[in-house]
Amino acid sequence: MKVSIKIQRIVGTYEAISYLLLLGLAMPLKYFFGQPLGVQIVGMAHGVLWILYVFLAIAGFMLKQWTAQTAIALTIASLLPFGPFIADRRLMRAIEANN
Repeated sequence: MKVSIKIQRIVGTYEAISYLLLLGLAMPLKYFFGQPLGVQIVGMAHGVLWILYVFLAIAGFMLKQWTAQTAIALTIASLLPFGPFIADRRLMRAIEANN
């Protein structure tokens, strides 16, 4: 089994978008307008995507496909609002170029 770089990139993009929607749309709706439904929906989607993103980063390392440094960088990137976009540009394209 090999972790697909394409899947990691796609999940990273959706994870980052869900994080930005959570911070920029759902949370203001909840705290300024008393509408918590957005946080429930977007928060759940973001949580699932985050777990999948980190799982794929760890799986890539465990299967000896990526270095520990790459897996750690991807995991740290998942904690930042624009992190997966930066990781995609720098790390994933470099990995893809080497394969």
